[in-house]
Formats: sequence, structure tokens, C-alpha cells
Amino acid sequence: MRMSVEQPLWRALTAYRLLTMLYAIGLFVAAYETFARPWLAIGYYAVLAAWTLATLPKVAGAVSCTKRFLAVDLGVALTGILLTPVAVEHWRVVDGGPTLPSIWTAGSVLAFAIKGGWRWAAFASLLVGVANVVQRGAFSRDTVHNVLLVCIASIAIGYVVEVARASERTLARALEIEAATRERERLARDIHDSVLQVLAMVQRRGTAIGGEAAELGRMAGEQEVALRTLVAGGLVRTSYASEDVSQGAVVRAVEEADDPDLTGSATCDLRALLAPYAGALVTLSEPGAVVSVAPRAARELTAAVGAALDNVRRHAGAEARAWILVEDEPDAVIVTVRDDGPGIPEGRLAQAEGEGRLGVALSIRGRLRDIGGTAELISVPGQGTEVELRVPRAARDVRGKAEADR
Repeated sequence: MRMSVEQPLWRALTAYRLLTMLYAIGLFVAAYETFARPWLAIGYYAVLAAWTLATLPKVAGAVSCTKRFLAVDLGVALTGILLTPVAVEHWRVVDGGPTLPSIWTAGSVLAFAIKGGWRWAAFASLLVGVANVVQRGAFSRDTVHNVLLVCIASIAIGYVVEVARASERTLARALEIEAATRERERLARDIHDSVLQVLAMVQRRGTAIGGEAAELGRMAGEQEVALRTLVAGGLVRTSYASEDVSQGAVVRAVEEADDPDLTGSATCDLRALLAPYAGALVTLSEPGAVVSVAPRAARELTAAVGAALDNVRRHAGAEARAWILVEDEPDAVIVTVRDDGPGIPEGRLAQAEGEGRLGVALSIRGRLRDIGGTAELISVPGQGTEVELRVPRAARDVRGKAEADR
């Protein structure tokens, strides 16, 4: 939906034209005896009333308010001003009495301002000023005062409209950039959880086997580097979920709409999603009761746990042990992944991000950030690594419901 701060101005202008038309006719009725040719004034007011009522849809928005309409509308106002000395007594003109359209003229100038900005407003108000001077026959303080009032007001409104339009464009661009950035981060997580890990595994296995497999491993390594560079620039779509099959994390692409465990109900049991990770080297400790989590939060938590376990296998060794602890607190769900590996040297995470290895930054922290949670990583060299994933209850309830309703 396109935002429009100028639409209220069009609605206000519609009401203004109606009210000022009635005001101008009321002035005529009140000062009927001062008109030398009342039939001429009656004819003009009939045209003015018909024109105002017939063109209400034209001033409903910028699209319907065309240049041709603005030109004719201003012509109606200028004609009324120039007819004033013909229709009324001369002394009334000399005393600075109102013109036939009176303040209805300002509505025509304001339409120029809202449609085209302050430059269009300045042009229209200049023509109105010239017409007022011509019908008076000379400059007067009241004439200059009225002309300046209309001119300044219309130019100010035109300038405000231009600033508002520029702000709308800037905001729309910022929203586009934010959406593109979030999509790039999501894609980077998904690719890290799938293609990059498979390519890294092929490279390691190929190098270990040797022969033709070594060449295949070298090519896989080159593709991994190229894909990491491409991910840093951003691509598009696809969602993945991780599952543990025999030796390590094998990543399976899934369509979210086809997964009944994640989308078929308002909440799901996080324990059931984490259970496949348990094995000879991974111990899963969970509460005895159901851990209810919104589908989206459960999916992202599970994927983050899979990414953490994959890091354990890759960096701590195939024989490293890991422990998963699930805690269902009153205010949050906390999942902790701990291993007995050598730990992460200081500064290694920042170096990995600089090299385009975004496992912790995106596959873990990025996933939790997207669902309103946090991911804390604690690592002491020689004492293993601990990753704490926390999803506040408000985030897993509200955000999950919003995702399900979308």
C-alpha cells in the first residue's frame, strides 16, 4: 500500500471549495442592493455553483486533478474577479469590497500547490494578483495584503507537499533496502546450512580419499569459495530445515507449507523437533512436559541447534561429544548446546565473518534475531564451547502467531 500524506490535503480542499462557494453566494445575497447588474452576478454564481459541485471528484486526489482541470478552474476564478467591477457599484470596488468569487479563488490556487508544488502555486497566485490589480484599477493596501496572503499560504503548502513526497520516496527506499538485507541474511543462513556444508564435506572427503576424488574435492572447494562470495552480495529465497542422519547433519530443502509439523497448528512441541539430534555423541536433556513453541520459532531454533552441532563436528572433531539442554522457563525457552572440544580462539569469529564464513553470525545469531530472540556464545580455549539460544515468551507467542496468520 502506498502511503500518501497529501491525501488529507485533497479532502480538506474539497470541503474548502464547498464552504467558500456558499460563503461567496451568501455575500452576494447580503449585499444584493450594491450590485449594478445583479443578473450578471446571478449568472456567474450559477456557473460557480455548478462547476464546484460537478468537479468535486476532480479534487479528490492528484490523479484526477489534471492540468486541464486546473487551467479551467483558475479561469473560472479569474473571470469572476474581472467581472466584479462590471457587476457591482463602482464605489464598492473603490472601497475594496470582495470580488465575485471572494475567497473561493484561494481554493483554485491551493489545488495548484497540492498538485505541482510551490512553483505551480507561485504561478497561479501571480495570475490572481494581476487580476485583482486590474479589476481595482490601481494598487491598494487591501489588494496587496490579500494577494500576499494567498501567495504565501499557497507557496508554503506547495513546499510542504514537495517535502512530504520526498520523505515518502526516502522511506519507501529504506524499507526496500531493509527487506533486501533481511532476505540476503536469510538466504545466507540457508545456503550455509546446506550447500556450503555439503561442498566443505566433499572437499574434506575427496582430499582424504585421494586420486580422482581429490580433484573433485578441489573443485568443490573452489565452488565453496565462489558461493561464499556470492552470498555476501545477496541472492534470493528458499527455506531449509536440518535433520541428523547417521554421520552428521544432512540438510534437506523443504517447502514450509508442506510441513504439517510446523504449520498445521498454533504451536508445536520443540522436544519432538530436537529429538533426531540425539545419538551416541549427542545427549539431549529435556523437560518432562511439552515445550510449546510457535512453528516459526521452533523451526528457527531447530535449525540454529543443527548449525551449532555442525560446527561441533567440523571444528571439534568427529568424536567430540555435545550436550543439548532444553529449559522451558516462565518467560522464555532456552536451548543450550555445549561441547567438549578445544574451544574457539579469541578473535576467530570476527576473522571467520571477514572471510565470508557466516555460520555463527547468520545461521545462529541471525535466526534468533529474526524471531525476537538472542544467541550467546561462550568459549574458553581448552574447555569447549557453549551456545545459549533464548526465545522470550512474548516473541515465541506473538511473532509465531503473526507468522501463522500471514
